Amino acid sequence: MPIAEHIFASVALIPERQVAEARTSPPEAQPMKDGRDIPPVLANLGEVCFGGKKMYSIVERQDTIRIPAEYIREGQSLVDHIDSLANDAFEGRFDIDENYTVLTFDHKPVGRGKIIHGDGAIYQAVSFKALLFNMENNEVVDGYVSDVSEYGAFVRIGPVEALLHKSQILDEPIQVNMGIRRIEGAQSGKHIEEGSHVRSRVVSKAINQNDPRASKIGLNCKMDGLGAAGWIKENE
Repeated sequence: MPIAEHIFASVALIPERQVAEARTSPPEAQPMKDGRDIPPVLANLGEVCFGGKKMYSIVERQDTIRIPAEYIREGQSLVDHIDSLANDAFEGRFDIDENYTVLTFDHKPVGRGKIIHGDGAIYQAVSFKALLFNMENNEVVDGYVSDVSEYGAFVRIGPVEALLHKSQILDEPIQVNMGIRRIEGAQSGKHIEEGSHVRSRVVSKAINQNDPRASKIGLNCKMDGLGAAGWIKENE
């Protein structure tokens, strides 16, 4: 699935008056030259904040990329390779502040590249803009169930996935039916399944900067006002 679909179209709005209680992904986007999407109005990114910090933000950064020797051919400009190399180097990673870099764009070389003795590659400083995603502990977020396992439900929140463990869904015995990929309360009949939209609270974060896929984010939806969209409507 294209990355823009995960980021900008993954979260459906539950009741309109409740949207301000949870941070959600921007609902619209416009294409860039390389086919990916960025929000149409940058000022609207993450307009619902938590602790003064936006869920989505665009920042200007500068870093260094390595341009392998085989990329340098007669008649080709180094600029031809900067976009793809910068995307590979910086996207899909967490920084020291636990911001997830969704995508980078507007890459520009800064000064002349350097060659290190014994390495035929060029190390080139580049400036660029980065779209960052951030979630805080204890904040309420909207997402959708992307997968169901024996352990619980995986919830897609913007560009990342978090685990809603089966023990954190309802205050009653839980049944997991892997045949139809559904998690259901044994007493109430309340259930979630693939595609269900849920509102939950972030209760734990263990971010691995070296291996983003090993990062773990835990959710809880037992509290009032949380859970699947249908549950929230029933409790109004």
